[in-house]
Amino acid sequence: MGRGSAAHRVYSVVVFVILAALDNVAIGLVPPLYGSIGGDLGVSEGHIALATTIMFLVSAVSAIGFAYVGDRTDRKPVLIVGTVLWVAGTAGSGLAGSYGLFLAAQIVAAFGLGGVASVSFAVVSDLISPKRRGLVMSFWGLSQGVGTLAGTLAGGILGHEDWRRPFLVTAAAGLIATVAYLLTFDVPRGDSQPELAGVEYDERIRHEDIPVILRRRTNVWLILQGGTAQIAFGSLVWLPVLFRERALDQGYSVGTAVLVGSVFATIFQLGAALSILGGLVGDRLQRRTPRGRALVAAIGVLAAVPFYVVLFFVPMTITVPDGAGTGEVIRGVLSNLVTEPTVGICLVIAVFALALTSANSPNWFAMIADVNPPQHRGTVYSLGNLINGAGRAGGNVLVAVAFASLATAFPPPLNYAVGLAAFQFFFIPTGVMYWLASRTVARDMADTHAALLAVAEKRDSDDGPDGDVGRDPAVGVERFAAQQDPGVVR
Repeated sequence: MGRGSAAHRVYSVVVFVILAALDNVAIGLVPPLYGSIGGDLGVSEGHIALATTIMFLVSAVSAIGFAYVGDRTDRKPVLIVGTVLWVAGTAGSGLAGSYGLFLAAQIVAAFGLGGVASVSFAVVSDLISPKRRGLVMSFWGLSQGVGTLAGTLAGGILGHEDWRRPFLVTAAAGLIATVAYLLTFDVPRGDSQPELAGVEYDERIRHEDIPVILRRRTNVWLILQGGTAQIAFGSLVWLPVLFRERALDQGYSVGTAVLVGSVFATIFQLGAALSILGGLVGDRLQRRTPRGRALVAAIGVLAAVPFYVVLFFVPMTITVPDGAGTGEVIRGVLSNLVTEPTVGICLVIAVFALALTSANSPNWFAMIADVNPPQHRGTVYSLGNLINGAGRAGGNVLVAVAFASLATAFPPPLNYAVGLAAFQFFFIPTGVMYWLASRTVARDMADTHAALLAVAEKRDSDDGPDGDVGRDPAVGVERFAAQQDPGVVR
């Protein structure tokens, strides 16, 4: 693979997608195993849930520091350090002999995960041309969702007999992916920006740029929307527990119920794969109006709320062989999708709900890249990730408290259904904030394009034969059109 060749770039995107998936596998391992880990380490499920909450918060805070360093320096070493840390923390979690060691290992893993998420976003945004951002970012975002689902599934399948196994397997896969990452293309900042074609862009973030970032009103809404969105998404990590409780309520043993909960939760979240459609729709509408991506995200999260509420209350009749092997239980769950009408109805509702909310992710990623110059993107993403992490952690804690409080009035699994349904209403302010972002995004995009063109013209002027030969202003117009019109090739 030649350095910077098309093949090298494709390879690099594939490796980043795999790494993003593995990062989220590590995050998704714990929730299906709350009871198993707590029982072995001599603590309650609440203690293990607290470790997950702390993990979300540490990851979000560490992302800011990693992102700022990545926006100022060479990003590849920063990513390697982050990857090594989360791999070491994940392995340590699987080897922990006490709750204290488990918590410490989860914190180490979270610290590394924060760095990988924020810096890799900035790198991937530089590999993708603006007109395809929604589509390619949907694959990058989808890999994270798939990783979380894979973590949920791996936790249930590999960990229903030995909770340590999935952590060690994930850490080993992370080591292999790290080696693959060493061979990726070290993409220059701004490499995919039409305005910077043929220009060496060496801008770096400065301390005084933070107020500039926050003066872009679109950034403010993109950052804040994650607070309420992630409260709702954070509550959904308890989805395996809801299905586990439904299985227990129908008389299944704990081991079978844990496996059933993990498999059902994984299957019902497959609608997230339709985030690709959300990215495509965002790209297409963006060519008609700069508000396109924001409107797609707003409509998606608002329309999903009633589907989620219905999903949690539709009764399910589960018929699987109790106490059977993993393969037989999984086959039983899959057959239920066809033989049990209630399960099939739940699947259809879940697909619609997840498809709608998944339109949020690729368009959020793309809008951050649209309204910010390359040297700001990692930092803006990390600020959004901080609010996301706080919301996700808050959702995870608050919903646990809600379940316990509701249990006095509603027996399991009804208390879980009521609690989860109530938390989906946090998507409503999220949709409102996306609509507000749609009102400011055109101005912020235009300002960013003008700033990038000014840098390009200055470089051209500096490189001219007499130091005063600048770029034809028409070039800026043509390149702006290239972003909006798929028929114009950079």
